[in-house]
Amino acid sequence: MDYFTWDTRGSKKAMSGGERKEFPFSWISFDCYGTLIDWEEGLLEALKPLLKRSSVETEPLEVLRFYAELESHFERTYRPYREVLRLVLRGLAEKLGFELHPAEEYLLAEALPGWRPFPEVNETLRSLRDRGLKLAIISNIDRDLIAETLKHFTVSFDLVVTAEEARSYKPDLRIFALMLEKIPVPKEQILHVGQSLFHDILPAGKLGLASCWVKRPGRDPYGATPRAEARPDFVISDLSELLAF
Repeated sequence: MDYFTWDTRGSKKAMSGGERKEFPFSWISFDCYGTLIDWEEGLLEALKPLLKRSSVETEPLEVLRFYAELESHFERTYRPYREVLRLVLRGLAEKLGFELHPAEEYLLAEALPGWRPFPEVNETLRSLRDRGLKLAIISNIDRDLIAETLKHFTVSFDLVVTAEEARSYKPDLRIFALMLEKIPVPKEQILHVGQSLFHDILPAGKLGLASCWVKRPGRDPYGATPRAEARPDFVISDLSELLAF
């Protein structure tokens, strides 16, 4: 089966199974929410009752665009992620015109632990683990929130780096630098995989990390993340395509 890659100059190439080279990475680092976890579905489902209660009709993409704008604004200065989510929800209520009761301000943080992985994720992670690869997560999240999310995966990760630990949010390079400090191999042996050009692919490129953009068919390529220009080394439509490398 053919699959597509992007070289470091951003040119698209098709490679057949007979042309595969030995996988050059010993570690794969993943963004979590939006890459492993279906963040957009979870977010939109959590907001549905609030929108319905206030008879607000809006397109899902409009909600995601507002979310991207608000989240990136509130992440410029470090604060716990559950506070980011609280402020974002208040901002969404103002922009979209739905009623938000004070007791509901932490609704997103309370819903987040129940958001599930994409269908192919666990099987792909198990296969990567079986091939001897080390797996890491680098995420804009609080430690207690991701501890609940990790229960949805059928493999254990060798490293989890959070914004809470780094005291900064992607695309800030400090959180990536912390990950590189903790992974005991040269950065040339690490592949970073993410759905967001803004949060993941762009900063990975600045640090000289190989990157893989997950561009899922039928989804807006930016979704709940700000627009950005970046050149990934690889582009895949879902995580299972990592197994074809």
